[in-house]
Amino acid sequence: MQNEKVTAIVLAGGSGARMGAACKKQYMLLAGRPLLFYALHAFEQSAVDEIVLVTNEADYCRQEILEKYRIGKVKEIVPGGAERYHSVYAGLLAAEGSRYVLIHDGARPFVTQDIIREAAEGAKRYRACAVGMPVKDTVKIADENGFAAQTPRRDTVWQMQTPQAFSYPLILKAYERVRKENPEGITDDAMVVEYAGEAKVKLLRGSYRNIKITTPEDMALAKCFLGDQV
Repeated sequence: MQNEKVTAIVLAGGSGARMGAACKKQYMLLAGRPLLFYALHAFEQSAVDEIVLVTNEADYCRQEILEKYRIGKVKEIVPGGAERYHSVYAGLLAAEGSRYVLIHDGARPFVTQDIIREAAEGAKRYRACAVGMPVKDTVKIADENGFAAQTPRRDTVWQMQTPQAFSYPLILKAYERVRKENPEGITDDAMVVEYAGEAKVKLLRGSYRNIKITTPEDMALAKCFLGDQV
């Protein structure tokens, strides 16, 4: 039988400098639990077969999240790198033997079971897909002097989210090329696949609530989503 193993790679290696907090944002408490808990719990409850956690705080995560909240699908914890793509590559190496991978930012606590399921199905159908939402506002492309140069059609512009899901051989090959050629301006996994030219990336609708916690304003919004009045 063909291997159909699906692995979620959850990234929790960022510094969270824009949050301005005493601890890294992925460990800040949201309704009494570390922010990272919510993404891990979502994948724990999903149909993915296993989770690879990328973090430089393995002991803390193991004791304060995995053991405390009984998250058992994390099969390996690997250290992150200097840049996001280094961390993703480390996670990919740890996911060897998988057929499909879902790459998710640990600072996105509101990923749902529907989003996870559709991303996994999208990877199987299209080989490469990414969750996002159409933008609500008009977007301007600025020139080098800060003047509006272009106004793209709003119905063609998406704000990208995670998870982004891929055939494992495809994304591994694409990342190996990027690591070798080191192009500038790569900001997400879909761009890695686009750069490598291995496949077109299908866009799947996520949720406007599937926000990434980056600034204090995001944390305030997250508390509202949870109904937390603290």
